[in-house]
Amino acid sequence: MSWIWNFVWAFLIGGAFCVVAQLLIDLTKLTPARILVLYVVAGVVLGAIGVYKPLVDFAGAGATTPLTGFGYLISKGVREAVDEQGLLGALTGGLKAAAGGTAAALVFGYVATLCFSSKPKK
Repeated sequence: MSWIWNFVWAFLIGGAFCVVAQLLIDLTKLTPARILVLYVVAGVVLGAIGVYKPLVDFAGAGATTPLTGFGYLISKGVREAVDEQGLLGALTGGLKAAAGGTAAALVFGYVATLCFSSKPKK
């Protein structure tokens, strides 16, 4: 029965991120691109100060799937790489940590372009 609560909390936390983004779109003059950047930067900052990890432990995919989770992944990768490699890790850690997800997004995007053809708007 506890696995059901894992899904519920992931849904609620992920949904809360979506609600905040929608409110930012509706109530401010921020463009969606700026909101996306804000989410990634917020994930990096919250991950760097250690606040995001407990949220990830509690909400699982509800916290790692949104763009804040991508920012957290980058900050976590940089922290681990700096511990292993020193200052050079600050430059390579984020790229190494996010490489798998980025590569998957590129490959699946390419496969989608092979399966479907786009049409211009009229």
